[in-house]
Amino acid sequence: MFETERRRGKVIVYRIFSVTLFAGIFSIWAYGFSNLFIIHGGAGQQQEHHGGGANKSYWVLWVVLFAAELWFGFYWILTQALRWNPVFRHPFNNRLSLRYGHSLPTVDVFVCTADPEIEPPMMVMNTVLSVMAYDYPSEKLSVYLSDDAASEITFYALLEASSFAKHWLPFCKRFNVEPRSPSAYFNSLSSFSTSSNDSVWTKELAHIKKMYQDMERRIEDATKSGKVPRDVRSKHKAFSQWDSFSSRRDHDTMLQILFHSKDAENSKDVEGSVMPTLVYLAREKRPQYPHHFKAGAMNSLIRVSSTISNGKIIMNVDCDMYSNNSESVRDALCFFMDEEKGHEIAYVQFPQYFLGITKNDLYGSDLRVISELEFHGADGCGGPLYIGSGCFHRREVLCGKKFSDQRKVVDWNSEDDGLFMEEEASLQKLEQESKALASCTYEHNTTWGTELGLVYGCAVEDVITGLSIQSKGWKSVYCNPKRKAFLGVAPNTLGQTLVQHKRWSEGQLQIAVSKYSPALYGYGKLSLGLQMACSTYNLWAPNCLATLCFSLLPSLCLLKGIPLFPKMSSPWFVPFAYVIVAETTYSLFEFLICGGTLKGWWNEQRMWLYKRTSSYFFAFMDTTLKLLGFSSDSGFIVTSKVAEEEVSQRYKEEVMEFGASSPMFTLLATLAMLNLFCFLGALMEALISEGGFVRVLEKMMLQIILCGVLVLINVPIYQGLFFRKDKGRLPTSVATKSTIFALSACVIFKALHLT
Repeated sequence: MFETERRRGKVIVYRIFSVTLFAGIFSIWAYGFSNLFIIHGGAGQQQEHHGGGANKSYWVLWVVLFAAELWFGFYWILTQALRWNPVFRHPFNNRLSLRYGHSLPTVDVFVCTADPEIEPPMMVMNTVLSVMAYDYPSEKLSVYLSDDAASEITFYALLEASSFAKHWLPFCKRFNVEPRSPSAYFNSLSSFSTSSNDSVWTKELAHIKKMYQDMERRIEDATKSGKVPRDVRSKHKAFSQWDSFSSRRDHDTMLQILFHSKDAENSKDVEGSVMPTLVYLAREKRPQYPHHFKAGAMNSLIRVSSTISNGKIIMNVDCDMYSNNSESVRDALCFFMDEEKGHEIAYVQFPQYFLGITKNDLYGSDLRVISELEFHGADGCGGPLYIGSGCFHRREVLCGKKFSDQRKVVDWNSEDDGLFMEEEASLQKLEQESKALASCTYEHNTTWGTELGLVYGCAVEDVITGLSIQSKGWKSVYCNPKRKAFLGVAPNTLGQTLVQHKRWSEGQLQIAVSKYSPALYGYGKLSLGLQMACSTYNLWAPNCLATLCFSLLPSLCLLKGIPLFPKMSSPWFVPFAYVIVAETTYSLFEFLICGGTLKGWWNEQRMWLYKRTSSYFFAFMDTTLKLLGFSSDSGFIVTSKVAEEEVSQRYKEEVMEFGASSPMFTLLATLAMLNLFCFLGALMEALISEGGFVRVLEKMMLQIILCGVLVLINVPIYQGLFFRKDKGRLPTSVATKSTIFALSACVIFKALHLT
């Protein structure tokens, strides 16, 4: 029920190109390797290659530079696994309806939220409403909201949303609404005229929009005041669960089934149709027990849902990623229920796209190349990573079932494989029994977090869980339909973006050094291509070392007049020039065919540099310290989804947002200032030297280009340091520290007497 497309012609062309590029990289390695011996062997021979200006005392610089070149070449080889065999999947959900119209499996949807202050309840409710309104039989759909903050405001918001849903779902089905997040739908109407010849639609639209605005006002009033209205609290007994509430990290399990078939009268919409099952869960937390963050919340949901609905398919989505395509469930089922390949598939991963990204994607938040190209390449190697949101799973796989090629026929409507499924029980009894499964002590002396559910012990628990599943023989597929399945909220400040990537890269590195490392754990279980593809992301953080090396050494040596690369007249200049031009051209071409712009590509290069020299560096240091037994600041950080009006306006204008002081900003500003000082210093030296600027250019062309590009790419930092007056500028303290650090480094290096 799906088609797999392989674009062989384009792949062959790329493979030929990559072979020529590798030849250039190998030549650069050969040049670096030979020069290690030449420099170590004597200054006379070295002068023949570089025209003088260096001696064997610079050998340590060459060793460091050569190590960085080896790393970049090695990492480039790993990335080829994501480009050598991309596949593109096309589901045929019309065939699904024809073959399994009345035999579709039950589906459980998990929505996870962790903090109502940075994940506003109104945003969460829009996500909940969007998945409740899927184009799927309501009696086979269940939606669970996991509230890891145990906020009564979030529960109140869900009560309001459940009442609104009785009107919203019929409206969506009657008028085939897309998208089915109310906020996104109403915002989409504002971009064009809402005049219509359909007077019924116009009247219904006005009515439903008014209901939404009233609900929004009530929820936001409660959010601002921090209190649930008294009349609502007295009316609903469920609020009594908060009577024993101490704090977010110390409370009982709070569980409420809002819609269920056992409460038939209350669980129908205004037209008398059955509503999807709707459940609120705040699992028990105690200070003395680890809660394992999102992975722990997901595992509690898996157990609790087994007693309430026991859906054969589990889909999880972050609270800020609303459903943008009501057909997504059917698209995913086309893979699971395919007669030939369906029995092999453990999960179907949809890409993460984001709402409100600027035209030129200032912070590279769209992960455009990863979503449009690299994950298709991972699919061609055996399956994409599980990225924690927008993913459909087989319940039995999350519950520890290993793959067997003998089991090709699946009964999607059987009910005999639930872990905790009771036969007939009242709704109250069902709630009480389900609460026990969300106890903080339930997992003690069990295999939850290792063999069952999501795997614990990593900041990116989703990725490590996907690797564990694939290592058991299961496959995964990547589905990227034209209409995006999910849209989320991206960070709109540089600080948020860098912190987010620190967490991601730190988690990826933790995988690389853990027993789940694709290179070791996956040996013999995963294909070599998939091991390489996974390692590409696992090794994000170590990239900081080679990047910092190339951001510092060539510029400092340029200031001191030390050539590190072949001069223009040398035959060795050719492979350097070819690799630089070819890789840059291909990078731009790749970005453009993925839907980006020229300026967007330049922004992407800037963020590539900023992430590697700040986020990845701090992630690398934190992980290293943790491995050595020292404490580190690597806890889970929820990215804020709340933006101030001024910040949002600057983001729309594509003005980089700095604001508060940060060690990351100090490091970035120091590197920017150092390269500026080196470039200006070298320029002045060239102008007053005896040989003139042309001689310096001929001898150190590549270093001048590299340093010049680093200066150009850091223009937003220079603006933030010295020219901007708005609140988004870099603080004066950062400007002072970075200038002092950079100037001191330049003066010290310039004064070094190397013999």
